[in-house]
Amino acid sequence: MPISLDKFDNSNFDRGAPPLTEALWRLLRWFILGDVIPLPSILRVAGLRLFGATIGDGVVIRGGVRLHFPWRLHIGNHVWIGEGVTLHSLAPIVIEDHVCISQEAFLCTGSHDFNDASFPLKTGGIAIESHSWIGARAFLGPGVTIGCGSLVAAGCVLVKDCPPGSFARGNPCIISEHR
Repeated sequence: MPISLDKFDNSNFDRGAPPLTEALWRLLRWFILGDVIPLPSILRVAGLRLFGATIGDGVVIRGGVRLHFPWRLHIGNHVWIGEGVTLHSLAPIVIEDHVCISQEAFLCTGSHDFNDASFPLKTGGIAIESHSWIGARAFLGPGVTIGCGSLVAAGCVLVKDCPPGSFARGNPCIISEHR
């Protein structure tokens, strides 16, 4: 069925915060997360907490991170988020303790139903369990869970769950036991 974008209707999508909060976030996110002004990570974390993100201790957030809705972000303790990471949080993103997300990784919680002419929005949260590493430029799709102690290699495109202790690599993704 061909896409008919004039039939698209996103009016039922819950943005998760009042319009004023979202507008204020859009105005300030370049300052809080950008890389033009080298803010220390502790200030980035404080700014995100002001906008509703739940963030644990010892979290490092580098510059150039892109985050759509901070009120849907939940980060545990001792997490590193590298330069240029995109957290497309149309649904919750949960990152447990001791997780590394490397440069320019893309966590995408939204897509569209290609089989419906009105191209409706589909969302699914992403969960990354403790002691996992997401490599540079990896892509995690909506609804994906990365099991505890897993490694997602650089450039991997992952659109299905990764069991605990796994090694995910490639496009299309191949999942094997972690070595």
